[in-house]
Amino acid sequence: MAGETIDLQYIISPDNMAVQIAEQWREWSTKRNHKVEEWKELRNYLYATDTRTTKNAMLPWSNSTTTPKLTQIMDNLHANYFATLFPQKTWFRFEAKSREENVKFKRDAIQSYMENKVHQSGFVNTASELLFDYIQYGNCFATVSWEENYQTKEDTNMVVNYIGPRLVRISPFDICFNPTASTFQKSPKIIKSIKTLGEIKKMINEDPSKEYMQAVFDKMLGARAYVKGADSYDKADGFIADGFTSIEQYYESNYVEVLTFYGDFYDENEDKLHENRIITIVDRAYVLANEENPSYLGHAPIYHAGWRSRPDNLYAMGPLDNLVGMQYRIDHLENLKADVFDQIAYPILKIRGDVEDFDFAPATRIYMGEEGDVGYLAPDSTALNADFQIRQLEEKMEEMAGAPRQAMGIRTAGEKTAFEVQTLQNASSRIFEHKTAHFERIFLEPILNAMFEVSRRKMNLPDTLRVLDTNANAIIFRTVTKDDITASGKIVPMGARHFAERARRVQSLTQLYQIKLADPSVAAHMSGKEFARILAEELGEPTLFSENIMVQEQLETQQQVQDAEMENEETLFQKQELGI
Repeated sequence: MAGETIDLQYIISPDNMAVQIAEQWREWSTKRNHKVEEWKELRNYLYATDTRTTKNAMLPWSNSTTTPKLTQIMDNLHANYFATLFPQKTWFRFEAKSREENVKFKRDAIQSYMENKVHQSGFVNTASELLFDYIQYGNCFATVSWEENYQTKEDTNMVVNYIGPRLVRISPFDICFNPTASTFQKSPKIIKSIKTLGEIKKMINEDPSKEYMQAVFDKMLGARAYVKGADSYDKADGFIADGFTSIEQYYESNYVEVLTFYGDFYDENEDKLHENRIITIVDRAYVLANEENPSYLGHAPIYHAGWRSRPDNLYAMGPLDNLVGMQYRIDHLENLKADVFDQIAYPILKIRGDVEDFDFAPATRIYMGEEGDVGYLAPDSTALNADFQIRQLEEKMEEMAGAPRQAMGIRTAGEKTAFEVQTLQNASSRIFEHKTAHFERIFLEPILNAMFEVSRRKMNLPDTLRVLDTNANAIIFRTVTKDDITASGKIVPMGARHFAERARRVQSLTQLYQIKLADPSVAAHMSGKEFARILAEELGEPTLFSENIMVQEQLETQQQVQDAEMENEETLFQKQELGI
């Protein structure tokens, strides 16, 4: 067969469903090409060490310095968002939907289980990566998976590394959907992943009941063997995976492109609607799995958050998208100023008339004929004033991205009263509060509930949790079963939505306490007990408050002092009797 043109479609014998899903991926991927190019341009500026990798490389300047203003804004936004979303160890709580479910034992069991799984699975670290997507691309995507990670030892039984739900980041480059759908949840989705042949074989071995998977794997190997023996192909474009230049390069590699479809799929050939399905295809030709979505939520557990929503388009804008041109301008002015300064330090010589050759150096003698002259072509030094324009551009970029200088701890000019400072602080954090509350409400909250749902569905064996007993102030280990965490309710993150409000209330309470100390007539009408209780709750440390605890602690201290004095007296009496 070598040296002949073969009909690749005939050799591969692709499944109709796989071809339709591959064509859908190609269509949606093509529609977002412009957005992907914008992401790549922004990424080049964010991680550039000079202008040679950006569009400023086209300018004819000898200097190639880049001012990483976009990078600084991204880091500032990430630090503020992260601190607001996760202000303390316990940043979410379980809210029951009925009185029967709202019992302390079940509520504590669910809270402890979710806190342990969030901590053990590295949830916060993955959320940090998603925040970078939220800022850099304006879009972040994630899903929830159930993981059972064991390690087998020769001399012992299996060692459990982690069993439970896990948050999984999806790269914005690896997911496609219908951008004109009414909501992201209603749109079908296709996720691309690259696996090796060994990983596909491992998937088949882990579920030996699905014998048809082995037949698909045999087809994959057979197609690779056929293609490697031919020189040219007909109708091969539809089977080329992203990132590969040709079908030959793809089939000669050890990699397999996997496209996973989530949603409702209409098969035109069979005139059949497949509702709420998870369809996995490989090589854009074969259906490896076609299963019903097992989630109780009724939709695919894939979630999306956008920084700045756009009408009639699910691909949102990011805080840095509108600032790329300003970054271009800053680098342009910076290198223009540097080039002008170089021309002033090393000016261009102007030679007129008959002048002998000379070396340009200090104390050099120049011999000129009649009407000969040597001088400098001095550039206009007005360009050195570009620092003022650069500073203005940087301040505008911070304000437009919602990252004012006050958020970095930099004080603005002018003397202010305490009330003015508080007002400015509240105003400067408004965009932070809005964007973080948006991220928390439409992204973190459904993800936490998806983790809770998959735990109730997949958990089969009791789990041992590490719990802090606040009464005994000790670490205890508690066994939780599937029945303990089965309840109607939801997990609600409380970090961003109450962090700023709580900070303002604590500051107001502190000011009120100062008034109470300064004016006895006001103090007579204020309850110290209620003040202490409210302050402890706002600080998130309710154990600090207990009625008349100071009196009890003073009595305990006095009792210990008396016991110590009595013990000393007994010791002295014994020494006197012994003559010591």
